[in-house]
Amino acid sequence: MTADDGVTSPEAEAYGAGATPDTIKTWLREHRIEEVDCAVPDIAGVARGKTMPAEKFAKLGAVHLPISIFHQTITGDYVGFEEDGESLYAESDLMMVPDLSTIRPAPWASSPTAQVIHDATWQNGSPVEIAPRNVLKHVLELYDREGWVPVVAPELEFYLTKTNTDPDYPLEPPVGRSGRKGAGRQAYSLGAVDEYDKIVDDVYEFAEVQYLKIDTIIQEGGAAQLEINLLHGDAVNLADQVFFFKRTIREAAFKQSCYATFMAKPLENEPGSAMHIHQSIVDRKTGRNIFTKDDGSPSGLFFNFLAGQQTYLPAAMCLFAPYVNSYRRLVPGGAAPINVEWGHDNRSAGLRIPISPDNARRVENRLPGSDSNPYLAIAASLACGYLGMKNALEPREPVVGNAYRNDHQLPRGLLEALIALEECEELRAVLGKRFSHVYLALKRSEFEEFMRVISPWEREHLLLSV
Repeated sequence: MTADDGVTSPEAEAYGAGATPDTIKTWLREHRIEEVDCAVPDIAGVARGKTMPAEKFAKLGAVHLPISIFHQTITGDYVGFEEDGESLYAESDLMMVPDLSTIRPAPWASSPTAQVIHDATWQNGSPVEIAPRNVLKHVLELYDREGWVPVVAPELEFYLTKTNTDPDYPLEPPVGRSGRKGAGRQAYSLGAVDEYDKIVDDVYEFAEVQYLKIDTIIQEGGAAQLEINLLHGDAVNLADQVFFFKRTIREAAFKQSCYATFMAKPLENEPGSAMHIHQSIVDRKTGRNIFTKDDGSPSGLFFNFLAGQQTYLPAAMCLFAPYVNSYRRLVPGGAAPINVEWGHDNRSAGLRIPISPDNARRVENRLPGSDSNPYLAIAASLACGYLGMKNALEPREPVVGNAYRNDHQLPRGLLEALIALEECEELRAVLGKRFSHVYLALKRSEFEEFMRVISPWEREHLLLSV
């Protein structure tokens, strides 16, 4: 940026969203950055890390954080393990190495601030197997060995709500510019989006400053429920963008005195929020979509990938639906898939094949909730397709009509989903056995903590009736 008018200089424009060790000092100066948020996504997808002066950041090669950040539940509790309990309770440090290609301004900050995603490594420089970004990179390495490059495009749904400082009270839609609360059943309504145009404008403004590209923003079926679609690209880059967008959207909502929530099912009698993942695979050498043959018809690998999704997605549900609340979305009549049937341009199926040119043939996984960690959801979805291609699996026939009428093929709750992953050795091996061990233990701890809470439903219906 120039010191006078704030216009981006050609030199700064060349750096774009990223920097290198050679250009980082210039990048910080061009953007007039005073502080840097050093962020690492934890198991839940929450940003952990440190904030430091920009001058100090430019001199450091890594930030040190304790291993316990990856042993922390969504409530903040720590879970220890016999195999590495000593390092947890000793709070041994890991190295967090900045990926300078991810550095971006944080336009909502009170002082000029940048944010940069870090990779977790052991002291010897090897990747920490339980770090979600490393889990995704590990799955991508398996693809790379086959000469394959996944291309993904997430679609992220979320709700805007009134501020809610007392968790005992239900959430409510915020009041829009008309002076009325948001109403449901307004899918694709331009007027409904305009009700919250100040928030949408801030999202666009914040995204532009961060070099984040938005495809579209639309109104979804719930009251004050919006969806943001991202352009397709590299899997790690798109997971990074979802990570950044969640923070961006929350900050835009805070600016307008309301909340943005990515809970899978925040409002009773309203549809849940999903993070649909579009997936295709290209040949690393030719750049061609391996899902399509030379004559334009679907390839054998396309059907293998699809069959892998059908076979293994149910065992991966605890990664797509990571909380007890997540399964409130995945119920009959809830406008969310309840099985892994597939169909051509069929949104009632768990696996949809969108209308597209032959060279853009792709599989849309509609199971993940917006509450899922984007690194783990993308990693798990690609892992299932990878196993299908490696094992040459064949899918069932496509469903025609309403797939909601078919059998419920997914776990009905978190505990059932954890058992499904534990029993699927193939999937745990692809994701990493050490990661799977830690993840399962964390989620069981969260489930046990939830079971100690008495809900309003229990007080209302059981208190004086049983």
